[in-house]
Amino acid sequence: MTVISSSIPRRAGTATSLTRRMSGLGKLAVIGAVVLVSACGLPRSGPNKKEIYAGSVDRGGNTHVIYVNDHVARTANFSPAYGFSSDFRNASTVGADEIRAGDVLGLSIWENVDDGLLASMGTSSTALTELQVDSQGYIFVPYAGRVRAAGNTPDQLRQLITQRLETQTPDPQVMVTRMAGDGATVSVMGKVNAQGVYPIERPTRTLSAMLSKSGGVAIEPEIAVVTVKRGNSSGKVWLKDLYTNPRNDIALRPGDVVLVEEDQRSFTALGALGGQTKVPLGNEQINAVEALAMVGGLSTALADPTGVFILRDEPQGVARAVLGSNAIQGTQRMAYVLDLTKPNGLFLARDFMIRDGDTVYVTEAPFVQWQKTIGSITGTAAQVGTIDSALGG
Repeated sequence: MTVISSSIPRRAGTATSLTRRMSGLGKLAVIGAVVLVSACGLPRSGPNKKEIYAGSVDRGGNTHVIYVNDHVARTANFSPAYGFSSDFRNASTVGADEIRAGDVLGLSIWENVDDGLLASMGTSSTALTELQVDSQGYIFVPYAGRVRAAGNTPDQLRQLITQRLETQTPDPQVMVTRMAGDGATVSVMGKVNAQGVYPIERPTRTLSAMLSKSGGVAIEPEIAVVTVKRGNSSGKVWLKDLYTNPRNDIALRPGDVVLVEEDQRSFTALGALGGQTKVPLGNEQINAVEALAMVGGLSTALADPTGVFILRDEPQGVARAVLGSNAIQGTQRMAYVLDLTKPNGLFLARDFMIRDGDTVYVTEAPFVQWQKTIGSITGTAAQVGTIDSALGG
């Protein structure tokens, strides 16, 4: 009995020592794991500057990383212009009273004889109603045959029919009236106060006049874009350019479709900013400072002001001018870098224009990652202490 009782304390001491060793090893293992995870697995808003630079063309990547200076700011400020082609601008105005296919005409014909070609016995006049202009632009008049009506005014058509009939009846008198159909029409759609199909009349032969006829635009003029579709072609113009440049106030043609819509251009904001979202440009041109302000500016707790990137696909012509090389072929990926800590950094950002489809990305400051690492270590160490206490350490 004595031997058995004396052996029990020694076994208990051995178990306690083993538990302490395991607790110590557990601490080291957990701390080591935290350090490893903090180096490569901490949450963040995106790549850091070093990782972006690693993808540059100079380092074997496919992106040109370019620091913005005065030359770059001027050269990269290319913006695809809206406007109408020469076909739109050179089109002549349409006569408001021209006859069109689909119009319904009425003819009144007087003959200077008692027994005329068309008139009934005892009458000297004949009324022909419901003469619809066919798809090829013609109408049929007895004894005159097929007469081209489309493209002529009612008076011109009257003369044509008179010439055809006067060889068969003396001194015929013809009157032409449009019974139905508006002749030349234009469809006005979109952000206007009164959508509809409008005739091209003398006061509404031009684009600006037709927009006024439809009640004007229903959105802010600064963001209104007007598109005119004509057959298989189309052109668009800023509303303000329509009124400031007379050449944009084009003559309308029959069948034109006029669409007024809000500017659809946008940029995407990501990274250490006050907001991460897709942002409408909201105006014809905005610069990088305005773009940052539109999403709440740089995050004071996260952002690295030396790492403001503008990412875009640059067309060949602009890429060649920026890089100073005519060997550049095709569209190029560009990452423009703005360092707001430099003396003229904010001026350069003010001069650098944001384009449709751009991505504005701001990297996190290196200190932020360090804080996250320390927080991860200290937070996990506290958890380890809790585990140690549970193990009896």
